[in-house]
Amino acid sequence: MSCLGVHFALTEKEAVHLRSLPDDRSRLQHVREVIEESYFREHSELMAESAKSWDALHRTLTDGQISWTGGKYPWSHVVLAGEQLYRKSDYFMSLKTPQQVHDIAQLLPAITESEFRQRYFAIDAKSYGFPLSEEDFGYTWEWFQGVRELYQRAAREGRFVLFTADQ
Repeated sequence: MSCLGVHFALTEKEAVHLRSLPDDRSRLQHVREVIEESYFREHSELMAESAKSWDALHRTLTDGQISWTGGKYPWSHVVLAGEQLYRKSDYFMSLKTPQQVHDIAQLLPAITESEFRQRYFAIDAKSYGFPLSEEDFGYTWEWFQGVRELYQRAAREGRFVLFTADQ
């Protein structure tokens, strides 16, 4: 699999429906067949791809590790933390409530490229599994811009945010 991350700004109705599905398989199928299809075709302004940068993005904004619980709130919730809607190891799916989205949206505009760079280069390269580089930093910073904008819009519209990534 490709490990590509995507954030979707869901309506309350969409979030309630996704939560109501009985198991991991049903939720994954719904994300792939309904949410991804709809958002990629008709609602691209309500999604933000982060490609493979989601890993470095999460580490940069939290404690440098990949975990559901690492880092301080609300930084921890930008990518991984939130309500886990899928528990198997082949896919990540976490939902952030409108209140969490609001909290995230309030702090993201304040992070400067300089601060982001400092946090990125503080990641433990061995734990990350890739060399820290200017190229990877630039890649991560670039994808972060779309994620930041999505949280701003989702907060204004009172939406949930769903983060997904295949493993």
